[in-house]
Amino acid sequence: MAKWKECLLGDVVNLKRGYDLPHNARSSGPYPVISSSGITDHHSEAKVKGPGVVTGRYGTLGQVFFVQNDYWPLNTSLYVEDFKGNDPRFISYFLGTLHFGSHNAAGAVPGINRNHLHALRVNIPPLPTQRRIASILSAYDELIENSQRRIKILETMARALYREWFVHFRFPGHENVPRVPSALGEIPQGWEVGRLDNALVLQRGFDLPKSDRVEGDIPIFAATGITGFHSEAKVKAPGVVTGRSGTIGEVIYVQEDYWPLNTALWVKEFPRSEPLYAYYLLASINLKQFNSGAAVPTLNRNDVHSLEVIIPPRNLQKQFQEIAGAMFKGSRALQRQIQTLRRTRDLLLPRLLSGQIAVEALPA
Repeated sequence: MAKWKECLLGDVVNLKRGYDLPHNARSSGPYPVISSSGITDHHSEAKVKGPGVVTGRYGTLGQVFFVQNDYWPLNTSLYVEDFKGNDPRFISYFLGTLHFGSHNAAGAVPGINRNHLHALRVNIPPLPTQRRIASILSAYDELIENSQRRIKILETMARALYREWFVHFRFPGHENVPRVPSALGEIPQGWEVGRLDNALVLQRGFDLPKSDRVEGDIPIFAATGITGFHSEAKVKAPGVVTGRSGTIGEVIYVQEDYWPLNTALWVKEFPRSEPLYAYYLLASINLKQFNSGAAVPTLNRNDVHSLEVIIPPRNLQKQFQEIAGAMFKGSRALQRQIQTLRRTRDLLLPRLLSGQIAVEALPA
């Protein structure tokens, strides 16, 4: 096994504060602008040659970002000015294990001093081992990124199909269906205009204090999405959830049995809609405009139930549910794959970067 070297972090890399770039000085371009929380913008000029590694200096601490190409690190970040002969990709993983957030030297606003980081004692492997470790871990990240790209493609395809059929009325056989006047403009013959609650009925979610939760695999949905897991489901899938209190406007399609919390609204009934049509229909409404809360944003279901909406024939909705539903199932399978890849990578990462697993013994 190759021998690891004990040294100071400053012997491994040199960290430097990023550069000011006010919003009014930015111009559209290909180079990512990176703050303490990651890519926040793009600019026409790069300040640093890639590949690079960036972490937070001020504000958000602990996250580490690898950048393949040239970029601009903002002044809220620290970037690796000099890798001192070490592998950049390995360094990105390595710095992530040092938990920079625990070195907060500021008061009200988190901040870290690069000189304190340079003084940290670390163990570093030789360059060939670094490259082998980086290769193993980046293979997981590439699979995750590829799955994320495929998810976006599937989501884009399903959304485009909805718009094509139900917004532009270019559904199968539309050429033979005349348009007729309605309260919402011309619609295909056989389609109707009705109240939103003719298509879907919203219901307030259910209380579930943290003290009553039992470990399980049933997702718990709050206004912003999954907030935990429980051993019991309250609602059968598929379902549609949106925010009732705290955060309103986001609409979520749920593909497994779930528990909607009392800060959420869930679709209790689909009288004249299929779940995916109901999802896109609800998502097309600007729900934030119905905020009835003062200090805390609140959505009253009765305010939206009376909205006039277009209700297509059920058989067309069923066709859409079948086609788009297959896309959503594919997306969900990819999400599960990502979860598995992340768990495996996160188990491997500290063992590889501490030398517990000798990469020389692993198959190439």
